[in-house]
Amino acid sequence: MAVPIVRITGPLTESVAGLRSDLLRQGYTELSCRNLLRLASHLSRWLEAKGLGLRELSDEHVDAFLRLRRTEGYTGFLSRRGLGPILRHLTEAGLVPVPATAVDPTPADKLLAAYQGFLIRDRGLTAPVARSYSAVARQLLVETSNSCEFDVSSLDGTTVKQFVLKTSRVASLNQTRNTLTGLRSFLRFLHVRGDITMDLTGAVPKIAGWRLASLPKYLAPEQVSAIVDSCDRRSTIGRRDYAILLLLARMALRAKEVASLSLDDVDWKEGVVLIPGKGGRKDCMPLSNEVGAALASYLGQRRRTPWRSLFQRSRAPYTPLNRSGITSIMYRACARADVPLAGAHRLRHSAGTTMLRRGATLDEVAQALRHKSHATTAIYAKVDHCRLRELAQPWPGGAA
Repeated sequence: MAVPIVRITGPLTESVAGLRSDLLRQGYTELSCRNLLRLASHLSRWLEAKGLGLRELSDEHVDAFLRLRRTEGYTGFLSRRGLGPILRHLTEAGLVPVPATAVDPTPADKLLAAYQGFLIRDRGLTAPVARSYSAVARQLLVETSNSCEFDVSSLDGTTVKQFVLKTSRVASLNQTRNTLTGLRSFLRFLHVRGDITMDLTGAVPKIAGWRLASLPKYLAPEQVSAIVDSCDRRSTIGRRDYAILLLLARMALRAKEVASLSLDDVDWKEGVVLIPGKGGRKDCMPLSNEVGAALASYLGQRRRTPWRSLFQRSRAPYTPLNRSGITSIMYRACARADVPLAGAHRLRHSAGTTMLRRGATLDEVAQALRHKSHATTAIYAKVDHCRLRELAQPWPGGAA
């Protein structure tokens, strides 16, 4: 196919070839590439008319350019998202300034950075978990400081309890539970560092709750089959979604684990797959014929990209599929199968429940779900109605 002819004048003239090559490498079609080059041409002409160079392109200038497109009646590429591929290329090439991180870090920023590093380096937590804990710590500092200056040494049990009561009023039970966990972690960190003289973790109230009080939500086997079979395996996207749903339903993987799988995690000779689990560990699981065939069928049609991830987006840029993408696939499958909307984790619960009802022991379920503690698996015993019926005592007097 011939190179699309797009005339560009202005500061972006020398960047056209590199931009086009970068777009094609990411999987953009020639038509999409041509449209983005036209957008780049418009941006370049606007910069030239304003007397601006690439090094002077700021967020304010980008907003002004997008406002101009809207007022001139353009119907496409009217947001930062549409301009994103061009700005990303220019930033990575060092042609436009990287957005400044604003001001110098405050004492609170330095403390939180040290705390986040401690969680990752010394506690072995993943970066997302460390960030969530750090967010709780920042909220504590903001809520308990009267000004930009703060003194953590003044924290006491009363202040901690007041913070918990205030934040819990507008939060769900799970959000409050996560807040308390992060709060205890931060207070313990401050005590170990010597920032506070007393260990205030005992001042954090406990949530009234009982283990195994709830039931795992699950889908019936016929609903699971309808969800998996709803994929159109004549297309590459359908084959990808089918393989993902099988990993969720048959191997009981978490959405995050599916998104983290790479080509190197599948050992076709041995018939096993390495599952990246919690805490950075990897579990070796057997690869069934059904799942293996689905993966092979998808990989045989998948677009070649530099990424080593097993599953990728279906549209350019063809970057690795993330956790939210896995959840979206599950939602669309539920809609096609006319099944009540459910998240990807529902298939994991359904797999554990089905195993138990078909005669598997709790130990076998725990092994299949890769639970570190058998206490986590015990909740599935409550949905095994047949075995529970054997334990039920007759009602006094013979009443039904």
